[in-house]
Amino acid sequence: MPRIIYRHDPTNRFIVSAIGQPGEREFFIQVKSNDGINTLAVDKSQVIALTQRFEELIRELRRSSMASLEELSVLPLVDDDPLELPIEQDFQIGIISIAWESSKIVVTIQAASQVDDLVLEDLDSGPDLVIASLSIDQVKGFCLRANAVVSAGRAACPFCALPIDPNGHLCPRANGYRR
Repeated sequence: MPRIIYRHDPTNRFIVSAIGQPGEREFFIQVKSNDGINTLAVDKSQVIALTQRFEELIRELRRSSMASLEELSVLPLVDDDPLELPIEQDFQIGIISIAWESSKIVVTIQAASQVDDLVLEDLDSGPDLVIASLSIDQVKGFCLRANAVVSAGRAACPFCALPIDPNGHLCPRANGYRR
């Protein structure tokens, strides 16, 4: 089956958001440019990992002087608007790669696949791709929003650090008693 490649260069919007009640939320990344919009289903753990990797990349760009101080000192482009409707996912995110190319952060997102040996370089066949070119201020804004979205979930138990459901939870540190 031929691969569909969605290119967003330049990207107007790159955000993460969650829908639903804490404990049952679904996470989505939405990518928008003049060429269209993609809504991608993503796991919470992938949002956390992507945010950490973006933050590491910005630190590395500063350390290695690969980006100018002017580029690195820009304020985050904060986008607090909700996801654009209708929310119809294009695919579930599988593999994400990040690269620094020509003063842009290029994010390549591949759809989840049942086949383990697929690689991003195979452009003719395989799972669909979304390729987004982002500025540093967009990435900083994404990280701020992602941290807020992730932390808006269930509170952590002060004893075991597991998430607490609205009705409490069986705490392993309390011998299974409900907290």
